[in-house]
Amino acid sequence: MLYAALVTQPQRQLEPLDPPTVPFALGGMAIWAVVGLVLLLGFRDTLSAHGHTDWLWICLAGFLAGIPGLLTMITHDRHRRERRSRAQAVDTE
Repeated sequence: MLYAALVTQPQRQLEPLDPPTVPFALGGMAIWAVVGLVLLLGFRDTLSAHGHTDWLWICLAGFLAGIPGLLTMITHDRHRRERRSRAQAVDTE
């Protein structure tokens, strides 16, 4: 009985989430930068003594890889604002 009631009820359409994405890109870049600085300033001798200086380069690569991601997210957010302004213009007409 319950299953039949659930099947016959119309499903409401959920709107996809579309949050601003620039803060996520900036947050990721900031994390890589902070970890890199902590490793560089606090653990450089320990890393070099154990042969793990690659971690400094990994942090730099993570930060630099975030730059194209940030530019992509800036473009995405600009298009997001344009989509929302067009939708509001259509709704007000």
